[in-house]
Amino acid sequence: MQLSATVENKIQVSEMIDAKRKKAPLEGIRVLAISQFGAGPFATLNLADLGAEVIKIEDPVSGGDVARYVPPVIDEADSLYFQAFNRGKKSIGINLRDPDGISVFHELVKVSDAVFNNLRGDLPGKLGLTYDHLKHLNQALVTCSLSGFGRTGPRAAEPGYDPIMQAMAGYMSITGEPGRPPVKAGVSIIDFAGGYAAALGLVSALLESKSTGVGRDVDVSLLDTAISMLTYFSSWQLNSNWEPTREPNSSHQTLVPAQNFQTSDGWIAIFCAKEHFWRNLAELIGMPDLIEDERFISFESRYENRKDLVKILSKRLDQKSTEEWLR
Repeated sequence: MQLSATVENKIQVSEMIDAKRKKAPLEGIRVLAISQFGAGPFATLNLADLGAEVIKIEDPVSGGDVARYVPPVIDEADSLYFQAFNRGKKSIGINLRDPDGISVFHELVKVSDAVFNNLRGDLPGKLGLTYDHLKHLNQALVTCSLSGFGRTGPRAAEPGYDPIMQAMAGYMSITGEPGRPPVKAGVSIIDFAGGYAAALGLVSALLESKSTGVGRDVDVSLLDTAISMLTYFSSWQLNSNWEPTREPNSSHQTLVPAQNFQTSDGWIAIFCAKEHFWRNLAELIGMPDLIEDERFISFESRYENRKDLVKILSKRLDQKSTEEWLR
């Protein structure tokens, strides 16, 4: 009997440990989300994926999130685009400009951990979505705003969209082929990065709130996020004579070889970010003599002799199919 009880206890403990391991990190956190289109819903999508209960608040007067109407649509007020950003969330229609709607919203605030929005920077204050407006209902509340230009400054009242941010932050000046028109990234990288930044800011503030019992505002802008990601581009331009350019075939600005090369039947992407990657490449393509060539013996020398090396590699890689090179 004692042995049986011991075994049973071990099984129970094991089951408890497994249950804890399976618990999502944000389980038990409730977030009210007033957001639409891409960046904001992507931020709260990540929170939902981490286990948070996300309640999406939509305006019944305007027809809800505009993403519902982005083609291809499924029915009158639903689209694949909308579903991609809003899976795993709950939904409620509340008119935040109506006294009754505000009353319902405030009741939700009392039992929530965070309020998130991705409205224009001037609207959270006007709609009463800031910490100062809501702290009397819930002192530990975190309020997070993700907008184009932030909640303060001369452009706070302007909307902001991913392609505009890519243009303003200079991304298009370094994307595309030389001598060709500016090009944006194929996916909404600033929207997604802004969503990640906002989610990180919100979770960081929640961590503080759970410790102190006092919440705060979190203000994230798409433009700030875009500029912050320029990182080494900014450092190079500010501290050297380097100037940003559009490089051919999606080439890295300074690493060589690190670009797309044409094969006999398509393209192949090569990225030699370490010296031994370069040596391995030279061996694999049957040109080991390049390893000891003084023109290509280091990162710096390959950069200085980029045209010569790219010409040699292009000629060689064009001699076989993509499949043959990848075997």
